[in-house]
Amino acid sequence: VTADADYNNVKSRGTSVAGNVNRNDTFQTSGVAARLSQSVYNREDWVRLSQSNNTIAQAEAEYRNSEIDLMVRTTQAYFGVLEAADRVRVRQALVAAEERQLEQSKQRFEVGLVAITDVNDSQAAFDSSRAELITAENDLDNQWEALRRIIGPVSVPLARLGDRLPLAPPEPNDINIWAETALANNFGIVAFKQAAEAARKNIEIARSGYFPSLDMEAGYDLSRTGAEFGSDTDSAFIGLNVNVPIYQGGAVASRTREAGHQFRAAQDRLDQERRGVINQVKDAFRGILSSISDVQARQAAIVSARSSLESTQAGLEVGTRTQVDVLDAQRALFEAEFQYLAARYNYIINGVLLHQATSTLTRDVLARGNAWLTQSDMVPPPSY
Repeated sequence: VTADADYNNVKSRGTSVAGNVNRNDTFQTSGVAARLSQSVYNREDWVRLSQSNNTIAQAEAEYRNSEIDLMVRTTQAYFGVLEAADRVRVRQALVAAEERQLEQSKQRFEVGLVAITDVNDSQAAFDSSRAELITAENDLDNQWEALRRIIGPVSVPLARLGDRLPLAPPEPNDINIWAETALANNFGIVAFKQAAEAARKNIEIARSGYFPSLDMEAGYDLSRTGAEFGSDTDSAFIGLNVNVPIYQGGAVASRTREAGHQFRAAQDRLDQERRGVINQVKDAFRGILSSISDVQARQAAIVSARSSLESTQAGLEVGTRTQVDVLDAQRALFEAEFQYLAARYNYIINGVLLHQATSTLTRDVLARGNAWLTQSDMVPPPSY
């Protein structure tokens, strides 16, 4: 809708036709005009309207996907701190044990029970463990920083994972069902699918240049002239305007080809996203099953390593084992304990990744994991 208005003050000087009368006239003119134009049929407009729905759906899916991604990154960062803290605790225990072993070696050497090589071996193991502890402490600081980047400053301790962690395979225990669910529900796939559909409609928009358009137009004009022989005019009209494109120099065909290439690129991105999601589903599903077996195997490994250490220490007393054997057995026990803890974290993270791939990860799902944490054993925040 448009409207125009004008007002003019006109001064006119002239001579009559006979040439014997001079005229000096002053008069006013005014006018008002209004126009209404309404598209009745424009193929491009209709396609763009449909395309806007795809764009909105894409934005919503991307937002939901970013929410899930935030939950996953937060969970990974949280358990990253716990795992790093466990590594520090194990390394601290190993350093303390090897420090005791070093003192015992020195005492045994002073009374002539062992050679100086045993003391040197104990000293080397102790120094190596101290270096590993420093590395572990630095990694813990880095994990705290990773968590801080997501949630901001952390001033409260973090609850550790309790001893009782229910180990169960995914439900349903069918990788194909999880893959089908991911293909149907994954918000990343939905977003790329909507983007591909919007790109396909760009082809239709480009082709719309071949189609005619139909517009309804209506108008009203009012003019006033105040001269001696002035006039008042009122006019109105209504009609249809048909625009038929005949030749545009190949521009429509060129835009159509360009849109076609963009659509195929969008399809390739969609296919790549699907393959990535399916790969994540399979990795996470198999990771859960392997983590269950790994946790159980690590439990058995701890028992075996503890028995081996006890036997080796007894052998050292009777002279059938060396100090190096004791140090190796001691290190193997602590490493088995840490690997057991790491396997439990892998089980949890794989479960989170499986729910992420199927876009079934919600706050309620994460809240159920709080039951696995214990308030009796906390990881204190850094003091800096």
